[in-house]
Amino acid sequence: MTEEPIRVLFLCTGNSCRSQMAEALLRQRGGERFDVHSAGCIPSGVHPLTIQALAEMGIDAESQCSKHWNVYLHEPPFDYVITVCDYAAQICPTFPGEGRRLHWSFEDPVAVPGSEPERMRAFCRVRDQIGERIQQFVDTITSR
Repeated sequence: MTEEPIRVLFLCTGNSCRSQMAEALLRQRGGERFDVHSAGCIPSGVHPLTIQALAEMGIDAESQCSKHWNVYLHEPPFDYVITVCDYAAQICPTFPGEGRRLHWSFEDPVAVPGSEPERMRAFCRVRDQIGERIQQFVDTITSR
């Protein structure tokens, strides 16, 4: 008998960076053990530096798109709903049948001022922080 994948939804404000990174990284590191999605309260499109930062790790995120979280309100229940920005954590709706709700606070690299290389460093820094948290999450879940 095949075990059902663990359903995870990552939420942030714009669904342009942090939640997109978390989705892509968990998909890569967790494989078929996870059914991963992301969304935001004010979807603003996937930021080009998000796609570039993920590409540097060999992850193709070109097909990912920004979605409003209301598209998931009537989906099958999620095992984990994880907010990755403080604003989303404050206003996140309750999802029917919601499993564990977690909050992982990360800096918003979209808000970092500076030159393109400075901004890219911010995206890569946040990507790496999210990657560490994702790896801890995967290790914890798979060791059960």
